[in-house]
Amino acid sequence: MAAVTELTWPQVHAWRLQRQFAVTSAVDAARRLCGVQAQVTSAAELAVAVRLDAQPRARAAAAPGGPADTLAAALARGGLLRTWAMRGTLHVLHPQDAAAFLALVAAARTWAKGSWQKTFLTLGQVDALAAAVTDLLADGVPRTREQLVAHVRDTTAGQELADHVASSWGAALKPLAWQGILCNGPTEGNAVTFTRPDIACPGWPGLMPLDDAGRHAIRRYLAAFGPADPATFDAWLLRGATSKPVLRQWFADLDDELAPVDVAGRRLLARAQDVPALAATDPAASGHAVRLLPAFDQFVLGPGTSQAEAVPPAHRGEVSRAAGWIAPVVATADGVVGTWQAEAGRITVSLFTDRPAPATRELAREVTRVEALL
Repeated sequence: MAAVTELTWPQVHAWRLQRQFAVTSAVDAARRLCGVQAQVTSAAELAVAVRLDAQPRARAAAAPGGPADTLAAALARGGLLRTWAMRGTLHVLHPQDAAAFLALVAAARTWAKGSWQKTFLTLGQVDALAAAVTDLLADGVPRTREQLVAHVRDTTAGQELADHVASSWGAALKPLAWQGILCNGPTEGNAVTFTRPDIACPGWPGLMPLDDAGRHAIRRYLAAFGPADPATFDAWLLRGATSKPVLRQWFADLDDELAPVDVAGRRLLARAQDVPALAATDPAASGHAVRLLPAFDQFVLGPGTSQAEAVPPAHRGEVSRAAGWIAPVVATADGVVGTWQAEAGRITVSLFTDRPAPATRELAREVTRVEALL
């Protein structure tokens, strides 16, 4: 049996930062990050901007004064899709990834659980809502939430169902999004619209077959957030709701593509093709540049705030805050080493005093760079 490659967590974090910053466009960023969480639009746009700005080629390709390569622009031209996906949260996704991730979330059928039906809709109401929305969006014209509400009320004779659709939380619409019935459309002023995935994104292939989707999602996840174990992958995807035998089978199907590694005593899995680069990563070489990452950044959400090696347990409350807010963070090869906030375009950094501090000059350079993007 071949020897298991031994790695350190600084190597892993440095490699992840390299992978997640090696982007060439907004579409590439969404693909490389397994989607960009987009409940807060400004944070999603900044997650892409900080990565593109770090790439000399991307900066050189941007014409002075010309249109920026943003998530909004990529969505407008149909290169990306905005919809509820992993963990029930809004993401901007590449259509091929959306086809896999949505298939997996839909297969869990969380809306069939008694607790969900008691709080939101019965299965019959979900089916009635799906039929009404399918009918309304059949002509391919995006509709506002208010138009959805009116159509549901008029076609199902159910004010209760219409009231659930009116909620800005979108709980009633999530099962439809997961089944590929609707997604976000173009904004009309401040109003969100809804449309079909194939209208929003001409590259939409339809939901992927379940087992193909599982293997696709694992490959994409490990390419951004590896090494990892099945439980960490499933926590990112569905908060651990995937059938354990099914999850084990997906990983077993990829046995020829994956390689075990030992990260500070933890046995994890990486894509075999990534192991040489992981092993060659020297966290001390050039410092691997401290990074200021925005709220809800995938560097944190990919492994999850409960991964002690990425987010120190003593500081988890400073990163994962009330009402599900994930703070902007300072990231290095040592993981999350602080948080930051901006006011009137000026950044204030709060470093964790019990974590290795980044070089003062590098931190100042990164603050200046990100301030210019705010």
